[in-house]
Amino acid sequence: MSGENSSLAGSAYSVVRQRIVRGDLPIGKVISRRKIAGELGMSFLPVSEALLRLEFEGLLESRPRAGTRVRIPTRQDVKGHYVLREALEVHAAKLFAEAATPDERAEMMKLALRVDTAAAQSGANRLLYPTLHAKLHRRIAECARCPKLSEAIEQTHALSSTWLCVSPRPASGKPIIRHQELIQALCGGNPEIAGETMREHIAHSLQHALARLEPFFRMRKTMGSSYSRNPKKRVSKSSPAE
Repeated sequence: MSGENSSLAGSAYSVVRQRIVRGDLPIGKVISRRKIAGELGMSFLPVSEALLRLEFEGLLESRPRAGTRVRIPTRQDVKGHYVLREALEVHAAKLFAEAATPDERAEMMKLALRVDTAAAQSGANRLLYPTLHAKLHRRIAECARCPKLSEAIEQTHALSSTWLCVSPRPASGKPIIRHQELIQALCGGNPEIAGETMREHIAHSLQHALARLEPFFRMRKTMGSSYSRNPKKRVSKSSPAE
């Protein structure tokens, strides 16, 4: 691609990726290259390049002669994602326990309180919790003094954010302290305790993600072969649930 087209592809990538992560383009939503190109005032080529990159990252999926849509995850997708998260974030937690400064530890405790407060106020702002949640996990790696690890964690959280935007849990009225307990363990200075606490945290998150995404697992079985933009057509083409 020319330098200009490459720059346009980067712009299209950023716009579409943000819409997916924010939930503006929900799971299963069909993506129109023509519409995106028209909105952004560019040709199909950079838009196609951007969508191909998003497909490579697991945010989109496509089928020949069917189209492109926001990826509907399988149970295996979700489990594999959390295997990767565990590998990255357990290591980041151990490094944080060793390297974070006192000021950074205090900052993280405040951020953890904000995350838990946002989780308890589910529905008030559907974007606040995913945004703060991704920031907290990214900052753990940043405070661990490992830029590459931080970059990898930020990339994996793009998928997590799309999943957090669906089926928000109703507020229970009970105080939520999961992230405060996590950061407190990381601030204790013991890498092994920090790593094990993060491992338990990721396992807990996996179970919540599987429960939240169960309707989409069923959707993939019943509507997996159809990319129709018309819901009635999509239902009529769907096969019986397995």
